Amino acid sequence: MKVVSVVGARPQLVKLAPLAAAFQGTDHEHVIVHTGQHYDVDLSDEFFSGLGIPDPDVHLGVGSGSHGVQTGAVLAALDPILDEMKPDWVLVYGDTNSTLAGAVAAVKQHLRVAHLEAGLRSFNRRMPEEHNRVLTDHAADLLLAPTEEAMRHLANEGLADRAVLAGDVMVDVCLRVRDAVLAGEHPAPVLPEGVNPTEPYLVATLHRAENTDDPARLGALIEALGSLPVPVALLAHPRLVARAEAQGLKLTHGSVHAGRPLGYAEMVAAAELTHGRLYEIHNGTTPPVTRPARASAN
Repeated sequence: MKVVSVVGARPQLVKLAPLAAAFQGTDHEHVIVHTGQHYDVDLSDEFFSGLGIPDPDVHLGVGSGSHGVQTGAVLAALDPILDEMKPDWVLVYGDTNSTLAGAVAAVKQHLRVAHLEAGLRSFNRRMPEEHNRVLTDHAADLLLAPTEEAMRHLANEGLADRAVLAGDVMVDVCLRVRDAVLAGEHPAPVLPEGVNPTEPYLVATLHRAENTDDPARLGALIEALGSLPVPVALLAHPRLVARAEAQGLKLTHGSVHAGRPLGYAEMVAAAELTHGRLYEIHNGTTPPVTRPARASAN
């Protein structure tokens, strides 16, 4: 059996890790196509080495663009690749533009599509990710749901006969990497200047469009983080850096110390050093929500 995995963004690379490991040592052919949706080295390439994922077999190098442009570019680039490979299954992950484009490219060629992390819903139709995941679920032949709640969502949409409760691969890889971090198998993370890893600190990420594109909201979030009583290691996504510069906002402010994004293992290690506490500013939540170290902060 030949399976093509279509990935292109940070969370998908994390999800790919246990799948790639499961394919190794089998008679199945697993081909990794990296769309390049996240093209910054800090957001993509280092994940392959950090998680032990094989190098991609195909790199499309799509890069940035509006949602429509990016989705169309991935779709156009994938079409000849899938036509040449003729896989038995195309496996797509999560809710990105690469996921939707991969699903559409496959079904147009009558190739079977499996959607890992199917059935998740925010019920916020302003989010492009919500449209991506819903459309992908309705196009796919096999829906691999991570939770019972996701299974219920799929049943409510008439998709129960295609759904399988597969479990959450994000939890699998997080626990595996956490154990490796605790065993000293990964180097200590490089934290932003001004954050002492031997003293209490917080880890934060902030990159959703809902938070970065509104100058008032972004300014309020940075101000809130800057007023906290301990240093905040803000791992600055390129979107955040660009929006802050355009809006005349300084990310390093008060308690906030901005630095580069971390690879997945580094992120887990950074959260472990905080004794299990990090902040993820997500979808307009104010103030930040305290989450366990094993939670994803991508």
